[in-house]
Amino acid sequence: MHNEFTAIMEKDKDWYIAYCAEISGANGQGKTKEECLKNLAEAIELILEDRRQDSLLGVPKDVVLELVAVG
Repeated sequence: MHNEFTAIMEKDKDWYIAYCAEISGANGQGKTKEECLKNLAEAIELILEDRRQDSLLGVPKDVVLELVAVG
């Protein structure tokens, strides 16, 4: 599945720092823009996977689960 999110990035001395407004808690940093965006993408991926797992807690075992692609 392909998703796109907005990275809001600032330069702080030798570091780039970014966060994603659409995903609360998603932050990244790096010495380069590329490293910062890579770290932010990894944070977003971890948060979304964690939210997916949490959302499925308590779902009955006898239901059918299917992935839906968006985009």
